[in-house]
Amino acid sequence: MEMSRIAVLITDMFEDIEYTKPAEAFRAAGHDLVHVGLSAGETVHGKEKRTPVTIDRAAADVSVDEFDALLIPGGYSPDKLRARDAPVEFVRRFVESGKPVLAICHAPQLLITAQVLEGRKVTGWKSIIQDIRNAGAEYVDREVVVDGNLVSSRKPEDIPAFIAASLEKLKEAAVAVPR
Repeated sequence: MEMSRIAVLITDMFEDIEYTKPAEAFRAAGHDLVHVGLSAGETVHGKEKRTPVTIDRAAADVSVDEFDALLIPGGYSPDKLRARDAPVEFVRRFVESGKPVLAICHAPQLLITAQVLEGRKVTGWKSIIQDIRNAGAEYVDREVVVDGNLVSSRKPEDIPAFIAASLEKLKEAAVAVPR
């Protein structure tokens, strides 16, 4: 499989395991991760304060064309990011590009704000089910839901299924767009 360059959209208070486990699996499969956040050089931390992540690039300074996929970990990070225009626009353009978007737990909050869920099937954390429906999407209560370029999961317990579906989507995308 071709290596993909994956943008990880992240800021403070992300759900540690929803970042660490997928990141570990993606790196083990040969993919490159680029941490995108509010300010390049900033160090952000997970909710448990055990996982520091240094932001490589600011969302305002990146283009979808630079990446093959987008990972959005859950926790409070998506809610903080959706209050800013640059991350929301980056997410909107990414979804519209057709490239894989890998979203877990609260990540659909960014998709809702980017207004890209109309007519899609998606899952997410139980507290945002109504928000997903209000955005025009069909909420599906499964450990992983794949709808076109969107892979979504509900919670940390779903991470193994999320990783498997994400790696499959990355493989499909690499075959569909030869380098």
